[in-house]
Amino acid sequence: MAVENWDEIRTAWHVVRAGTVSGAADLLGVHHATVIRHVDALEERLGVKLFQRHSRGYTPTEAGQALAQIAGATEEQFTQLAMRLQGDKSGISGDLVISTLPQLATILHLAVADLARAHPALNILVRTEERLARLEYGEAHVAVRAGTRPTEPDNIVQELLVGHFTLWASAAYAKEHGLPQTPEDLSNHRLVTEILDGNRAPVARWLGALPGQPHIVLQTNETDLRLAAIKAGLGMGFLNDGAAHADLIEIMPPLPEWGFTVWMVTHVDLHRTPKVQAATSAIRKTLRR
Repeated sequence: MAVENWDEIRTAWHVVRAGTVSGAADLLGVHHATVIRHVDALEERLGVKLFQRHSRGYTPTEAGQALAQIAGATEEQFTQLAMRLQGDKSGISGDLVISTLPQLATILHLAVADLARAHPALNILVRTEERLARLEYGEAHVAVRAGTRPTEPDNIVQELLVGHFTLWASAAYAKEHGLPQTPEDLSNHRLVTEILDGNRAPVARWLGALPGQPHIVLQTNETDLRLAAIKAGLGMGFLNDGAAHADLIEIMPPLPEWGFTVWMVTHVDLHRTPKVQAATSAIRKTLRR
């Protein structure tokens, strides 16, 4: 395909990223009619449908996904080339997107601070979301995830840490409700949890397998809100083992079933770029510290 078609390819990639024509137009700084014209012209030139159109937006077909994968990697390579041509010897500048779960954002804040101080030309975006970022489509440069080891073939996966959740309660809760002595006692108690529907985290699976279910008084994926509710005595709750608080009571030692592994994931095409290497190094150093 001729080089002059790059604008159309880039437009289609941004439609995949945004999911809508208007979203792609905002990312590109053009009118939505330009986006539609580019996509239509590209589909006609290629002779394939790149998107399924529906009322909620544009969903990429298999051909659209394949094009987006190549286009995302190509744009990143163009960015790296531009940095070199413009005299940026480090290549550590521009946008850097880190995707992670809301529950893991707190372990990244020191790394992000170190990275920003060391490389002021970086524009860092930390995106917290439950879904997996599609690195092959350029949705993020680095992903920090928990659970089973990611298996996407084009991703480089590094183990960051192995931790456990511990069950905590406030003194106010203990005074009003007492404390459980065994997991079976939880059926007589109140819990503050992450949102459990569809949750495959170890603690969620363990709770679902209990013969007697505790009373779930609050479900939220906002870590700060969960912590505030636990401290206020609304219910007991699970916090990771790095989150000890002098004003809370540890209910029982962590069970093996409450363990979790945190992974750092990068795409093979971007893994060795200077800014991705800077980000992964900062994250590893922070966790060791």
